[in-house]
Amino acid sequence: MTKLSVNINKIATLRNARGGNVPDVTAAALNCEKFGAQGITVHPRPDERHIRYSDVRAIRPLLTTEFNIEGNPCPQSFRDLVMEVVPTQVTLVPDALDAITSNAGWDTVANQEFLSEMCRLFHSKGIRVSIFIDPIPEMAVAAKACGADRVELYTEAYAARFKDGPQAAIAPYLRTAEAAREAGLGLNAGHDLNLDNLSYYIRTIPWTDEVSIGHAIISDALYMGLEKTIKEYLAQI
Repeated sequence: MTKLSVNINKIATLRNARGGNVPDVTAAALNCEKFGAQGITVHPRPDERHIRYSDVRAIRPLLTTEFNIEGNPCPQSFRDLVMEVVPTQVTLVPDALDAITSNAGWDTVANQEFLSEMCRLFHSKGIRVSIFIDPIPEMAVAAKACGADRVELYTEAYAARFKDGPQAAIAPYLRTAEAAREAGLGLNAGHDLNLDNLSYYIRTIPWTDEVSIGHAIISDALYMGLEKTIKEYLAQI
């Protein structure tokens, strides 16, 4: 069964726009769990423009579901944070410091030495490691060689092409998912998945372990409320 991990970065963005603690990020994370989410995802960046390192520390001991921290492991501060709070999973994402959002997966061939080092580091604390990749089968195979436990498929291209033809949009993802499964990797997916395209994705790749969704869930919650929105997403998987 595919798990839903809710990315709460957008809630922190709203809080930071005004200052103070409204909306309360920790309370939102706990409500997501209460409403049925099977995991919480955060993506702290060094400039703390949304999720802050202090949020990560505050949330960790309160969660009862899986906790996924994603981000670029190049900054020492990110590595130190992950090693300190020991999440269920760390997702390695090669985003630039000034990136608005994640916009590419790792080249796991060119970066094998570095990624292998990161896998060893986080495994030393018993943390599951997922590597964010584009839908290219060779990247999944190389991620396994790096020591990853899972890969997360970057689904922006799938979402962008979905309305023009779901079958064509998902074809490279299916090939990469099959390669990941054959390599013995777990499988995650994330970026621009929403109520329009999520069900088809899961029906086509039902061995997906986890989807991480933030922007669409928080946007839909403005109209439907957070509880109903999470239940609607759970119904798609």
